[in-house]
Amino acid sequence: MNMKSLYVTQPDLPPLEEFLPFLEKIWESKRLTNSGTFHKEFETALCNYLGVEHISVFVNGTLALLTALQALHISGEVITTPYSFVATAHSLLWNAINPVFIDIDRDTLNLDPARIEAAITPETTAIMPVHCYGNPCDVSEIQRIADTYGLKVLYDAAHAFGVEDAGGSILRHGDLSILSFHATKVFNTFEGGAIVSPDAETKKRIDYLKNFGFADETTVVALGINGKMNEIQSAFGLLQLKHIDNALALRKQIDSAYRKALSGLAGITLLPPNSASKGNNGYFPILVETGFPLSRDNLYLELKRKNIFARRYFYPLISEFPMYQGLPSAQSTNLPVAHDIAKKILCLPIYPALSNEDQDYIISTIKSIA
Repeated sequence: MNMKSLYVTQPDLPPLEEFLPFLEKIWESKRLTNSGTFHKEFETALCNYLGVEHISVFVNGTLALLTALQALHISGEVITTPYSFVATAHSLLWNAINPVFIDIDRDTLNLDPARIEAAITPETTAIMPVHCYGNPCDVSEIQRIADTYGLKVLYDAAHAFGVEDAGGSILRHGDLSILSFHATKVFNTFEGGAIVSPDAETKKRIDYLKNFGFADETTVVALGINGKMNEIQSAFGLLQLKHIDNALALRKQIDSAYRKALSGLAGITLLPPNSASKGNNGYFPILVETGFPLSRDNLYLELKRKNIFARRYFYPLISEFPMYQGLPSAQSTNLPVAHDIAKKILCLPIYPALSNEDQDYIISTIKSIA
């Protein structure tokens, strides 16, 4: 086994020589930011690849979340999941919005639609679900509830690049969907993110908001922020799009090999396969149950000792952090499934450059412990 460290995810990087011509064009143009040539090309290319009509790219996914909430005029309370990266709920607090946590579904680890209606109050203005690990939420039921109560739906789709259901891109659901292009994601621009809009007018407002609210050189029409993606990130995104299909195919092979090798292993539970018509295999989560010789945390530490850096993703729950602990909805009795999953979850290394030899080493290490 190659003694390099095996991380849960590593950036999918194309050959450096392919990026150099992009850099040369940027230097020649002397246009580094503010909707340059590559920025515009990248938005168009993303729309074509993802099968959506309107997309606005951002310097990172968190600023995209913050801006999306502003664009939809969300206030009051928003129903969301405790089982996510902390940026999901932080974006609400930054906008002076109160998160209301509800429990997750045990199979999908997504927000449980059956628990939404009981959490709605006169202050509720929106629902913010997460397509956890790229597994689609129950979009039909969530939209039915939102329509019944007059609520907005904002999807944190940070994990869902390229994911499709039977009707097309999962990003077309809800009022807005937000992507992350962080270096650890299936598709990355070093840092980066995007908002998928349903129409041109909404995109126009979002584009104002991500550029300080400027409508033209002298007119500011909204309380905006600096969320613009620069030309280097945009160029890198264009290059990444040339390689993404191959990267997704390799991820699918790695997922299949894990499933074949670990299925039926005592004390290890594999989550059901992604329900999407087209998934992206961005993560490979397992649950370490009481029947396994080591606890989840001890397995995590043993793997680390062997240079295998898995991740307890997501642990702790967002609701356990100090700024959320005092919320009534954050109490553990309100979130029994999420707490149970957070104690058992472990995401194993998965990325296109993971060799068969290295994956076999990961699998044999787990089996030897079992």
